[in-house]
Amino acid sequence: MLLRSLSGVVLAAVLAVPALAANYTLIAPAAPGGGWDQTARTMQTVMQDEGIAGNVQVTNVPGAGGTIGLAQFVNQSKGNPEALIVGGYVMLGAILTNASPVDLTMVTPIARLTGESEVIVVPASSEIQTMADLVTRLKADPGAVSWAGGSAGGTDHIAAGLIAKAVGVDPTKVNYIAYSGGGEALAAILGNQVTVGVSGYGEFESQIEAGTLRALAVSGDARIEGLDAPTLKEAGVDVSLENWRMVAAAPGITPEQEAAITADITKMAQSESWKKALADRGWIDRFQSGEEFRNQLAEDTTATATILKAIGLVK
Repeated sequence: MLLRSLSGVVLAAVLAVPALAANYTLIAPAAPGGGWDQTARTMQTVMQDEGIAGNVQVTNVPGAGGTIGLAQFVNQSKGNPEALIVGGYVMLGAILTNASPVDLTMVTPIARLTGESEVIVVPASSEIQTMADLVTRLKADPGAVSWAGGSAGGTDHIAAGLIAKAVGVDPTKVNYIAYSGGGEALAAILGNQVTVGVSGYGEFESQIEAGTLRALAVSGDARIEGLDAPTLKEAGVDVSLENWRMVAAAPGITPEQEAAITADITKMAQSESWKKALADRGWIDRFQSGEEFRNQLAEDTTATATILKAIGLVK
């Protein structure tokens, strides 16, 4: 009888111990300083601070619009419930423009996390004062206007192509210089190595506030609070575009493992720490998971192919 009672006490004690928080390895498939890197490191901080994960390690694997990191993830992480990768709209275009042998159907999509307006900037010393000034130069000589942004075929490249197309310039004539990370593109813009830069607002925010960059316009449907810049449509350029970022798990995980990861990411996205990070970085909450997100991802993949063909980036 005593043995049975002791067994019951031990069992109750075991059941009372909370499950250990998961550990995650998170691939940011770009160089430090860009949106994917910022997203991964914000996830790392929030998940650890909130006790959602015991330990989160971020690894940068840059190149080819995230497709090098994606290939490594697909090939090395199969069945690993602790492996995650950040991705998004940029990766959809890069997969197509790089004719990548791997794509997002080969991973387990977990959730869309954020949206962010693109911002078009020039160095503060530039003679280009407004979006109208930039359009004038673009129409006069498209090749003389060099654009710095992220990977070829990504959101930044798409934005430049759509702007050219909207003002009557052949988008295939756009002189776009792709950089593997936001830090490299920023250095080129600040160093006056290019005419104009385009990227997510979060990547240029501190330089705009410091007065070293001038914002000409933002690509979303609404202005960004605290930023003195019109939308492209307000500036007379009929373009609306929003970047978004996501997180995916490894291929070959079980439904139970997928559910557990989704629960952790959902908890992160609902936390006050995450909401504060969104506000601090100017990111829009675009959280979406499950079948709803998978369906949206399929739609966006098809739509991206259509856009890239229209602006001459994909045959």
